Amino acid sequence: MLHWEQRWHPLRREWVIIAAHRQNRPWSGKTQHTAVDVTPEHDPDCYLCPGNSRVSGIVNDDYDGVFVFDNDHPCVGPDAPVDLGLVSSPYGNMPASGLARVVCYHPRHDLSLSRLGADGILRLLHCWIEQYDELGARPEVSHVLVFENRGEAVGVSNPHPHCQIYATNFVFTTIENEARFARAHHESVGRSLLGDMIAAERSDGRRIIAQRENALGFVPYCARWAYETYVAPVRPVAQLGDLSEEELEDFAEVLEEMLIRYDNLWEMPFPYVMVLHHAPTDGREHPGFHFHIEFHPPLRKPDLLKHLAGPEIGGGSFLSDTWPEDKAAELQAASPKYYMDA
Repeated sequence: MLHWEQRWHPLRREWVIIAAHRQNRPWSGKTQHTAVDVTPEHDPDCYLCPGNSRVSGIVNDDYDGVFVFDNDHPCVGPDAPVDLGLVSSPYGNMPASGLARVVCYHPRHDLSLSRLGADGILRLLHCWIEQYDELGARPEVSHVLVFENRGEAVGVSNPHPHCQIYATNFVFTTIENEARFARAHHESVGRSLLGDMIAAERSDGRRIIAQRENALGFVPYCARWAYETYVAPVRPVAQLGDLSEEELEDFAEVLEEMLIRYDNLWEMPFPYVMVLHHAPTDGREHPGFHFHIEFHPPLRKPDLLKHLAGPEIGGGSFLSDTWPEDKAAELQAASPKYYMDA
């Protein structure tokens, strides 16, 4: 059945075009290699494994838990040049300064976030809280962006479980817009914008994948990517560290279940871009900001990428080839018990 629909994305204030019948259109282009290689517990050539040398010559600690170090190839740095020269109007420029760090989740090279267990994820949550608090307290840092790129499909060549942190003198655009829209919603109705989205998802129920008393994971009604999901605390807080230990435990359990269902979907390490949506640390109040994690997976089939083309790059509107309800049903049907442990 042919069906076209636009769905409003409140956190981005943009329309998402749904044209799900396009998912089964003929495809003769490049497909994604999905074979799963055997990964060793320790790789002597991996620059993230314990005791190994990195490209800088620095030797990693012989760590046995979460390990954090300054990125050897940072995209921003504390010594960014200040004198950039004059630029003719209407252009402009400014320094891009800050700190970039790498967080290794575990010493084992063959594990992933989905296989750390709830306790291991909880330890990682506490590490993220410490990093956000430390870096965000610096007067020159306006934003702490924590993210993980997982899988060759998003350009990652090293499977060692890790994420990155960019602490910058600017706020990344998505978070800047989200903070502004959340403020406007809070000033208008006195509630969290994401909190109202959560209430709508709970009322509908079709797109909820995992939930505990204090946290839930769901495919949003306005999902842009086929298997896009959010993991959020029920209580609206600006940052992860504002949650109680009980709330953090529920959040860790929901996050673990979501990740396991991803990998179980096609019984392979599921590629994604994971981004922690923390409030900016620019010294301003951000009423209504609601911390959460977003997953943006690039695959729409086990061997097929979602390519950004004319509508997205040229037109500026995202076109989804799938129904969020259908993709949620697939994730709901996936087992919460890891397929390699069955």
